[in-house]
Amino acid sequence: MKAARYTSLDVFRGLTVCVMIVVNTAGAGAEPFATLQHAKWFGFTLADAVFPAFLFAVGNAMSFAMKPGVSHKDYLLKVLKRTAIIFLLGYLMYWFPFVHQTADGSWAPNPIGDTRIMGVLQRIALCFGVAAIVCRYLSVKYLIALCVGLLFGYWAILMTFGLPGQQLTPLGNAGALLDQAMLGINHMYRKGHGYDPEGLLSTLPAIVNVIAGFLTGRYIARSASKPALVRNLLIGGAILIAAGLLWSLDFPLAKRIWTSSFVLLTIGIDLVILAGLITYVEIAGQTRGTRFLEVFGRNPLAIYLFSELFVTVLQLIKLNGEGLYDWVGIHVFQALMPGAIGSLACAIAYMLVCWLVGYGLDRKNIIIKI
Repeated sequence: MKAARYTSLDVFRGLTVCVMIVVNTAGAGAEPFATLQHAKWFGFTLADAVFPAFLFAVGNAMSFAMKPGVSHKDYLLKVLKRTAIIFLLGYLMYWFPFVHQTADGSWAPNPIGDTRIMGVLQRIALCFGVAAIVCRYLSVKYLIALCVGLLFGYWAILMTFGLPGQQLTPLGNAGALLDQAMLGINHMYRKGHGYDPEGLLSTLPAIVNVIAGFLTGRYIARSASKPALVRNLLIGGAILIAAGLLWSLDFPLAKRIWTSSFVLLTIGIDLVILAGLITYVEIAGQTRGTRFLEVFGRNPLAIYLFSELFVTVLQLIKLNGEGLYDWVGIHVFQALMPGAIGSLACAIAYMLVCWLVGYGLDRKNIIIKI
C-alpha cells in the first residue's frame, strides 16, 4: 500500500518536472505554442499550472517524510538547513556561470550586485521552510484556517497597499513595490522591469499550495478505500476549481502575482490529476509510462537544476554568434519542422537529455537529497 502511494507521488512529481523542462527550454526560431507559454498577465495556460503543481508535490512528499519521535531541535535544524541550501542553490543558479564575455573577447566576473535574489528554487525553499514548520505544529483545522487567512490576507494586502487603481498591474501591485524597496530592481527578474514573478509578497499564497499538498498526503495515507479516495479527490478538486474560477471574476487568475484565485484553481487541478494517477497506477495496476516519469520524480530538484545550468552552458558556446542551444533550435529543428512544432520538438529533445541524466542516477540508485 505504502509503496504504491509513493509510486503515484513520484509519477506526479516527475510529470511536473518533465513539463517544466519542456516549458522552460522552448527551441529558438519560432514562437512556441501558446499553451506552453505563461500568460502575459491575467489568464491561465498549461505552463502556468506546472510550478504550483511542483509546490503541491513538495507538500505531498513532506506528509510521508515526517517521522514521529524526532526532537523539535533536530527537526527545526533540518528544515532550516534544507531551506538555506535550496535557496542558495537558486541564487547561485542565477549568478552562474559567474563570468561573462566582454566586447573585446575577454572574460570578466558577473557582478554579484546584479544577481537576482528570488526565483523558482528560492520560492520552493521559502514555501517548504514555512510549510514544514506549520504542518508539524498545527492541527488540520488550524492549517486550513491558516490557508484561508493567507489567501484572503494576500488579497487584502494587494488591494490596500498597491498604487490606487493599479493594485493588480505589474508595477503598481504591492508585491512589486515591496520587492523594489527591499531587494532593489537590480536584484529582481530582468524581464519584469520592476516586478518579480517569484517575489517576496507573492510567496505567501504559494505557501498554501504546499500546505494543500501536505493535507492531501495525510488524507491519502489515512484512506482505507482507494475508490472512495479517488471520488473524494475528484469532488474536492472540482469544488476548488469552481471556487477559483468564481473568485477570478473579482480577483483575476494571474500566475505572475500568484493571485488567490490562481491558488485555488491550481490545487483543484492537482487533486484531479492525482486522482487520475491513483486510478491508473494503484486501482487499474497500469505501469505503462510510469517508469519514465518516476525517473524525474526521484531526483526532481537535481534534474531541474541540471536542466537550467546545462542549457546556460550550451548558450555560452557560440556558433556564428548564436548560442549552441539556439543554433540547434534554428538550424536543426526549425529546418526539419518549421514553426511551433519545431520549437516543441527541440524542447522535448532537451527534456530527454535531462531524463538520461536522471536515468543514470536511478540506475545507480543515487537519490540526491538536498
